[in-house]
Amino acid sequence: MKYFKEFLPYILVIIIVFLLRQFVISPIQVIGTSMVPNLHEKELMLLDKLTYKYSDIKRFDIVVVNRDDNPIIKRVIGLPGEEIKFENNKLYVNDKEVKQPFKTNGNTDDFDIAKLGSSKVPKDCYFVVGDNRINSKDSRVIGFINKKEIEGKAFFVIFPFNKFGKV
Repeated sequence: MKYFKEFLPYILVIIIVFLLRQFVISPIQVIGTSMVPNLHEKELMLLDKLTYKYSDIKRFDIVVVNRDDNPIIKRVIGLPGEEIKFENNKLYVNDKEVKQPFKTNGNTDDFDIAKLGSSKVPKDCYFVVGDNRINSKDSRVIGFINKKEIEGKAFFVIFPFNKFGKV
């Protein structure tokens, strides 16, 4: 009993850290170049797993998608019920041009989501793309992303230290 009391605080800390990492926040590493110029390979970020349980996913959020047990980081462009197209390197949502408030790498080829078999983003689905438009396997290739596949919001770079901060 004496040892149990002595180790109880350590056991509690381990349990709390495990629960936080499992359900609230965890580290995620950027793999690949699909988010260049804003995120780079091997950068370490924090993934907020809780926000989308209580609030909606917003346009331009950076999300982690679990596709075939392979986490990928992409940016949300299209929300459920929207018509999305790229024309002359411009984003159109419901036929209105929407400025993208972040840098992209390369021009976005013309694309209309009708090529995916639907004129609008289906219910509970999202259209996501990488910021590196010339080298990104995203919704233009893999199709719409169901909300159930979105693990959370990648919101903070913790490594390298020169990029430490919110994205």
